[in-house]
Amino acid sequence: MKNHVRSFKTYIRDEIIKKGGWVNAHAHADRAFTMTPEKIGIYHSSNLQQKWDLVDEVKRTSSVDDYYARFCQSIELMISQGVTAFGTFVDIDPICEDRAIIAAHKAREVYKHDIILKFANQTLKGVIEPTARKWFDIGSEMVDMIGGLPYRDELDYGRGLEAMDILLDKAKSLGIMCHVHVDQFNTPTEKETEQLCDKTIEHGMQGRVVGIHGISIGAHSREYRYKLYEKMRQAQMMMIACPMAWIDSHRKDDLQPFHNALTPADEMIPEGITVAIGTDNICDYMVPLCEGDMWQELSLLAAGCRFPDLDAMVNIASINGRKVLGLD
Repeated sequence: MKNHVRSFKTYIRDEIIKKGGWVNAHAHADRAFTMTPEKIGIYHSSNLQQKWDLVDEVKRTSSVDDYYARFCQSIELMISQGVTAFGTFVDIDPICEDRAIIAAHKAREVYKHDIILKFANQTLKGVIEPTARKWFDIGSEMVDMIGGLPYRDELDYGRGLEAMDILLDKAKSLGIMCHVHVDQFNTPTEKETEQLCDKTIEHGMQGRVVGIHGISIGAHSREYRYKLYEKMRQAQMMMIACPMAWIDSHRKDDLQPFHNALTPADEMIPEGITVAIGTDNICDYMVPLCEGDMWQELSLLAAGCRFPDLDAMVNIASINGRKVLGLD
């Protein structure tokens, strides 16, 4: 029968294959599969800022071999789903030093014929404190993209904008892209995406900067959101959505526009903004219930944003991912 019934998962998967396969544009593969039943209380009792330091336990006790095993498990999970390109942040800081990134390069060599791997340096300790800055500088020479978490330096020192300057200066000097965690806390007090746009233009990095998450955008008024999209177009900024990572956002009593805790892909894509998708944390302290399932991420984004644009869904999971990873 010509018009036999198929699930949309089957249809979209087939279309993604035609466009070069799935792309997981953002993860933290070095910490994947580190949550255990005994440690699940950390997820219940600690907020994200606290977990940035609680995860030191894993980082401090992990050898290169431990990291390598987690990279291999993550990579094989991606390959099993038809992922052809995989971007992951890797912790490089005073706690784990360079053990994780050494393991990452070892894994890339092993799987080089099976999947494209791109690495960015995660800066859980920020880039302001001198020892953290030392490891940021070391790590920057070992990755494909500069990664950042400006809110860490905003939280510790009130210097988030300075952290953005450091990240963009480094990316520009090395001639590589910059991927930055922004607007993660689902609150209208956050305007990090706008700040990153301004800094991108200031540093002349248009088209080479990618925001990750952008959850707080939905907490702002419609007027603000559409002014922000215009600024994102000017900066040629792209965005990576990681739906499972933030669907568990806490209930709040703040008065704000009703919205899901998701990157507003339904508004961004019609406004000409490139949106890709990632799994973010896989079964770790941050997101213990994420299984690294690409279809789960894509279907949650489409359903949660009420955005069943099939062509756009296919692009989010394929060609847009390659674009944000600098592979187009």
